[in-house]
Amino acid sequence: MHETSDKIRADIKQRFVKLALCPTEEKKFPVGPASAKRLGYDPVEIDALPNSVTESFAGVGDPFALGELRPGETVLDLGCGAGLDSILAARRVFPTGKVIGVDFAVEMVEKAVRNAAAVGVSNTDFRQGNADAIPLEDGSVDMVISNGLFNLCLNKPKVLAEVFRVLRPGGRLQMADILLHDDVTEEEVARKGSWSD
Repeated sequence: MHETSDKIRADIKQRFVKLALCPTEEKKFPVGPASAKRLGYDPVEIDALPNSVTESFAGVGDPFALGELRPGETVLDLGCGAGLDSILAARRVFPTGKVIGVDFAVEMVEKAVRNAAAVGVSNTDFRQGNADAIPLEDGSVDMVISNGLFNLCLNKPKVLAEVFRVLRPGGRLQMADILLHDDVTEEEVARKGSWSD
């Protein structure tokens, strides 16, 4: 039996709320500072951050490896989680740039706000919102970064349309994500676990 869209969304949200509140309980998916370092983040940069910033990291790659952020840019971190990528981006666009982090889990947004304050990053703005209805104006950002979000979205075309809506002309999307190849069978997909695994 196939799960309903509402059930899938609720399960995904519940998993990330738990990751915000109890990150050490995540056992199915690599999280935390060790995972960030394995994915190519600078170990010195990661180790210099408080544990609260890195413990809930659930990214699948390093979106910063795809291109440099420039001082003065406005960056949207879509699916910002507890704010690790937002904080790193805010440091790169400082002093005149800013980062807007959007996440669907209020608990992640609250943790991101606390984390930015803990490291003294003041050019961030965290908001609760959904990727398929981004709470930003048209053409308001220079770059969108995303780390492991799209694979969790049920309506990927709608999310991409929202990304392009908020990007300024000439804006960029830098994302890290996971994909299933076309040759993966339904049986193999079923063995992978739930939508959010």
